[in-house]
Amino acid sequence: MDIWNILEYAAWALSALFGALMLIDLVKVDTTFDNDLLTSSREGEIEATAERHTI
Repeated sequence: MDIWNILEYAAWALSALFGALMLIDLVKVDTTFDNDLLTSSREGEIEATAERHTI
């Protein structure tokens, strides 16, 4: 087994780990916060104020 095979397996392991962490975070956020709060328009208002450009 050469170094490239080891790096390939390490990359697959890291991607599986990151995927598992994202699923855990998804479950944690879904059980912690209400869906109405997560889809509120407050985020849109924040983005709208950040996009205002003055010349």
